[in-house]
Parts: sequence; C-alpha cells; structure tokens
Amino acid sequence: MKGTEQEKMVIVVREYEDEKDREGADAVDRICEVGPSSGAALFTDHLGDPVCRVRHTPAFIMLVAEMVSPERQIVGLIRGCVKSVVCGEKAARRGGGSLPIHTKAAYILGLRVSPSHRRLGIGLKLVQRMEEWFISKGAEYSYMATDKDNKPSFHLFTDRLHYSKFRTPTILVHPVFAGHRLPLPRTATLIPLSPSDAELLYRRRFSTVEFFPRDIDDILRNSLSLGTFLALPSTTIFSGIESFLSAPPESWAVLSVWDCKSLFRLEIRGAPLILRSLAWTSRAVDRALPWLKIPSFPNLFRSFGGYFLYGLGGEGPAAKEFLRALCLHAHNMARADGCDVVATEVAACEPLMDGIPHWKRLSCAEDLWCIKRLADDYSDGAVGDWTRSPPGKSMFFDPREV
Repeated sequence: MKGTEQEKMVIVVREYEDEKDREGADAVDRICEVGPSSGAALFTDHLGDPVCRVRHTPAFIMLVAEMVSPERQIVGLIRGCVKSVVCGEKAARRGGGSLPIHTKAAYILGLRVSPSHRRLGIGLKLVQRMEEWFISKGAEYSYMATDKDNKPSFHLFTDRLHYSKFRTPTILVHPVFAGHRLPLPRTATLIPLSPSDAELLYRRRFSTVEFFPRDIDDILRNSLSLGTFLALPSTTIFSGIESFLSAPPESWAVLSVWDCKSLFRLEIRGAPLILRSLAWTSRAVDRALPWLKIPSFPNLFRSFGGYFLYGLGGEGPAAKEFLRALCLHAHNMARADGCDVVATEVAACEPLMDGIPHWKRLSCAEDLWCIKRLADDYSDGAVGDWTRSPPGKSMFFDPREV
C-alpha cells in the first residue's frame, strides 16, 4: 500500500454491531488462515453468527477495526471473554488435601486482520482496546493461543504487547471414519452421567487443575455439551456418583463431548494433489469393502465439522485403556452426527496422552499459549505471579474457547 494511501486511511476500533457488521466480519474470518503457516492451512467458516465462539462465556465481546476513509470496510476483528479459573492450589488447613486458587482471566480468541491491511498497527490497536475492556471487567490476566509457526502473531504479543510464553499444550485430532463404527473394548463399561453428577465428579476430582473454570456447571448444562461419560471396569457395578466418589475402582476415566460443528466449520486448503488422491482412494475402498474396516481419510478438503473432547482424566493402571474406550465412543457419536473429526487438547506432559487416539498429520504437537498480567496487585495468594508458575501435568481446556 502506498504511503499517500496510508496517510488518507482512517481506522476506527469499536464494538461489533451484528446487523451492520456481520457480512464484513464474516469476510475477514473467511480470508484469514488459522493454522500452520507451512503446508495445508485451516480456514474458518462461521455459521451465521461471528460472535458464536465466545457467546457462551459469562462475559464476552467482539471488536472490529473499521476503515472509515477512504471507504468503509471491516479490515480486522478480535473476540475476547472473561471468566474465573483455577491458577494454582494451596494446602487445606485441616485434613490435608488442597484447595483451588481462582483468578479472573481473560482470553483473546480469533485476532484477524485482512491480508491487504497488515503491518499497519491494526492488530496492535485491536488487542490494546480488548485489554482495556478486560481491565474494566476486573481481569487479572490476559492470555491467548497461537500456532508456534505464526511468527507475526508471536512477535506482536511478546515484543510489542509484553506477553510471555506460558504453556505449550498439544492438540490431538482423529478423523471420523464414515464407513464404519469403531469397536469398543469389552473390558470397559461406559456410564453416561447427568450434568449434576458430572459437575460433582469434576469439582471433587479436577477442582485444582490449572484453568479449571469456576462455572463448570454452566458448561455441562450448555446445549452444545452432548454428555459426560465415565468408563469403569466391566466387572464394576455403578451405584451412583456418590458411591463412586467415596470408593472408586482401581482404574477409571472420564470425558465430556462438545458440539463444535454447530458453531463453526473448517476446511483444509492447499493440500497436494497426491494427498487428496490417497484420501479419496481410502474412502472408495472403505465403501466398497466395509468389512475390512479400513481407516479411511474423510473429505476434509471441503467444509467440515467436528466434536471437541474436554474434561479428560482418570486414575489407575488401566486409565489410558478406559480413556481410549471413551474416545472411541465419542468417535461413534460424531459419526452418527455427520462429523468428520474428533479433537481435543491436553497439557504437553499429560500422563494419559497415550490413551487418546489421533493422527499425527492432523494434530499439532505444540500449541503456543502466551500470558500477560493485567492487575497491579497480587491477589493470587500462594501462586504469586501466575505468569511465572511452572506448568502442571494436566490442564482443563474450556470447550467455549475452541
């Protein structure tokens, strides 16, 4: 863009107005890549509501960057939300154990700037305005996630906005085989839990896990949460959640399922022809010879949807095996609902990671999270400054932030 054109350009950052901005915001979403900068790229394709990915959180907002001169055009956007999460734990005064330490954290989701208007400081203005809103809502921290190969985004947040590298979780993705269901192991019994039973389990067993949301009950009762499932040894008789929590079996596992396809859709573009051909061949063979149960590669080169698995956990020597059974069950649920992928995110050192089926080619070994302290006073108790705390073995990933 020429210097004279830059001088005439006027950019205003303001809150998103649905009737006025939907078409322009959707256009920016569609044109911006959201995935690895090398190889095939993932593109979002929102289903009508650009605010849908943060609307389910307690406090949310979407800002747009509008060029008002020389002509009106939406050239950037950002989404953000604020909630109370666990940032650490402290020892209980009586009876041992530990208690969760909560903080008010803000999450930046979906910073987008039109390719034709980058390197003009628009992304910086959007984040700064978002941080002002975070502070007005009492947020103590602001954090964001980006692909480790997205150098411009990383440098914007670390060099100019003073965020620091915080966590590097792993995104695991498994394709859904449309041709057949995956068999479940006979060694496990799967128990569907009601939202109230699931809440009790999560608060008793996961309440000190980093990023555990205080409003877990709202997540579990959300219409997009398709259920929580508990895996137990097939010889175990389930007598209710209280009985399970008071005397759990040696091994067990749990996970919940979130419907992402009703919020947004994705597609892979730029994949080589040979990969497309191999994927098509695998599907053709699977359709022709379904009894072979060939792991066919779904058609991810057009708009597709998926499920997100959250609240994964378990205990005991067979926990990985039981978690795998739950993931296979989620795969079959997704297959029946017309999904093409099942995905989840776990801490980099999650001990149960080996029990989660995934394809390495579709997954991301290192999702980069950066954080910044917004508050001046330290109200985190034993944690001190959360930005300097070491990572735990597990993290709780809020499905509303996918």
